[in-house]
Amino acid sequence: MPRAKGGFKTRQRRKKILDRAKGYYGGRSRLYKTATEAVDKALQYAYHDRKTKKREFRSLWITRISAAVRAMGMNYSQFMHGLSKSDIALDRRSLADLAYSDPKAFSLIAEKVKTQLAS
Repeated sequence: MPRAKGGFKTRQRRKKILDRAKGYYGGRSRLYKTATEAVDKALQYAYHDRKTKKREFRSLWITRISAAVRAMGMNYSQFMHGLSKSDIALDRRSLADLAYSDPKAFSLIAEKVKTQLAS
């Protein structure tokens, strides 16, 4: 029985890995074994960082809201508490966007929250 050297399917499987490793440095883009290791690690990082991205963006939004609210004489937790008391249903993402791109609209919301907290 002849020795199987790896035909169409094997070549196809290896080509898929090497295509994913395109642009990697040195042998990582040319040698199958090192390319496999590099691609596997890259996929692990991609999976992990899809989760981390959500945490980092939430942190950024909170920081932006906090900075905008401090300029108006409140802190973040007071503002969020007043927001829920005044039945304003805006999430952190949209609040941070308002604070960044439209400070006038954000200040109107903050004033509404201040009056709600005062009463």
